[in-house]
Amino acid sequence: MKTMLLNWLEQGTITVPTLLFAEYRKLNLTEIELVLLLNILTFIEKGNPFPTPEELSARMTVTIDECNDSLRRLIQRGYLEIIDEYSNEGIRYEKYSIQPLWEKLVELFLLSNKAEQEVAKKSEETDLYTSFEQEFGRPLSPFECESLAMWMDDDHHDPIIIKAALREAVMSGKLNFRYIDRILFEWKKNGIKTIEQAKNHGRKFRQYQTQKGKVRDDSNQPTVPFYNWLDQ
Repeated sequence: MKTMLLNWLEQGTITVPTLLFAEYRKLNLTEIELVLLLNILTFIEKGNPFPTPEELSARMTVTIDECNDSLRRLIQRGYLEIIDEYSNEGIRYEKYSIQPLWEKLVELFLLSNKAEQEVAKKSEETDLYTSFEQEFGRPLSPFECESLAMWMDDDHHDPIIIKAALREAVMSGKLNFRYIDRILFEWKKNGIKTIEQAKNHGRKFRQYQTQKGKVRDDSNQPTVPFYNWLDQ
């Protein structure tokens, strides 16, 4: 029993990205092509960089001719390549490289990740327009829609920060685009990029305005804390 386990351990292991099993269909690979590539990887790991179709076929349920056809298609489609190497003695030999497969897998991952980000960004933008229309109580005008787009595309304000500026305008009783634009300008000038920074900034100004309101109590001035961004 011990000898059997030792023989099993000596067979070694290979590391295969889980992503390959999850996404091989998107790479337009068949199960046979996938297993063929994995077998090539296994031979390479075991020190045989250029297994023959006969050796590969012996591990699979396909004939030697079918194995040859699959190898040719994988090379033609850019999943596998044959490269030349030279031994220490200067002898030229050929070997398989599955580097093209990994490159395609990485490209697929990056494209999928980009697509997910685009969907998330689109959802955030839609939610932003909805928030503005709810606060204004009406559909936005073409000019207002253009202003929103410019804040995101030209000024590179995060939709979350724009929504925070909208809330600031609502709290200040100054619900108009010029006022919100000024808030965003001030925040950008002060390096404010997160919700927490925006909250802290607004809190400081409100504390300051509250103190000023107490001083003006005797002159019948309003004590409601208010920060007029347009005066800045």
